[in-house]
Amino acid sequence: MKLTQAFFNRDTCQVAQELLGKYLVRVHNGIPLVVRISETEAYIGRIDKACHAYNYRRTQRTETLFAPPGTAYIYLIYGMYHCLNFVTEPEGEPCAVLIRGGQARGNQDFLMRNRYGKESTQLTSYQKKNFLNGPGKLCKALALTREQNGLSLLGEELFLCDRLEEIGLATPEEDRLPLDIQVSKRIGIDYAEEAVDFLWRYYIE
Repeated sequence: MKLTQAFFNRDTCQVAQELLGKYLVRVHNGIPLVVRISETEAYIGRIDKACHAYNYRRTQRTETLFAPPGTAYIYLIYGMYHCLNFVTEPEGEPCAVLIRGGQARGNQDFLMRNRYGKESTQLTSYQKKNFLNGPGKLCKALALTREQNGLSLLGEELFLCDRLEEIGLATPEEDRLPLDIQVSKRIGIDYAEEAVDFLWRYYIE
């Protein structure tokens, strides 16, 4: 079944860990693009200087972080890369999980065309290896931009599920194995003072 609002309305670090192995489905032009989530980072505004809404800072950009849990927060970095986040915890608490990476699981050729503008047969081994291992790469493959900022994760355009059978696909045997979750410091937040050392990045190999 699809993940419900109750899934997101919990401790952000717990949600970040439990999102690993879940399937993110983006229906684009009638085609379900599917990615298995493999890397996440937690951001908790009330205590986290790496969060855009640290200390409850409200701006036009951060307003989505105060939305109900289960809302997509998408922002632009360096003027060119989009990053997808899932709002967590009760409405009014600016918390979210950044989706840093994934593995293609449905309509891979469409994902690759979005990402590279090429068919899979035209890609180098390097391109295939580095296909979805970054938040900007993942958003490009899923055709996600600021236009989807504020979109509910409980609808039909963008949602999450536990098993691929729920959307008419077969779950690979490798996805049924127990997850070996790794924990580390987050990436690219050198400005965040003590928050640099928070062990809020979670990933699976």
